[in-house]
Amino acid sequence: MTTATQKTKNAITLKGSSEIVCDYLNYGINSILYQRGLYPPETFQTAENYGLTILMSTNEKIKDFLKATLDQLKDWLVDRTVNKVALIISNVKTLEVMERWDFKVEYEGNVGDGDSEQTSEKPLKQIKNEIRDVLKQIASSVAYLPLLDCLCSFDIQIYTKNKVELPTEWSEAEPANIKNAQSVKMRSFSTQIHKMETVVTYKNED
Repeated sequence: MTTATQKTKNAITLKGSSEIVCDYLNYGINSILYQRGLYPPETFQTAENYGLTILMSTNEKIKDFLKATLDQLKDWLVDRTVNKVALIISNVKTLEVMERWDFKVEYEGNVGDGDSEQTSEKPLKQIKNEIRDVLKQIASSVAYLPLLDCLCSFDIQIYTKNKVELPTEWSEAEPANIKNAQSVKMRSFSTQIHKMETVVTYKNED
């Protein structure tokens, strides 16, 4: 009996896996906003997670926007309706897309659509180590990504499998394509319920 109880206690649920994915996105997106210089460095403060020091925005508008987006995303991940989340970085003046970070979602395990009881026995420590490796790659991406030498803004697009009911403040969007694009794929991580692949696509100036 003890073993069975222990197993259940350590299992990651579908909802728990969705929260892990959204936590990763929160830290990853903040790290990108800092690394790519979209906002002044003094508007970020350090936070410790995944064995790393990550810079997080202190701008209330950005925090509120990310919270609202990720709260909605969490529900859609539980419903298994999301294919991809994209962070779009655009030139404020020309509206040209300069860079796109694609966070691709795959659903693991043979599960019926209505099954919310799916669990994973994968150790949380192992998942966090995998996330740490991806976040380290994001932080080191400034070494090869072109300098964003114009005023830029960001937006988030969520690609869904089928028609979902959009909250009132959401709208349909055109795919954010980049001319003369080059892509770099980061490591992936998996909770054994959700698998996340991260790819950055940027404008090749050559």
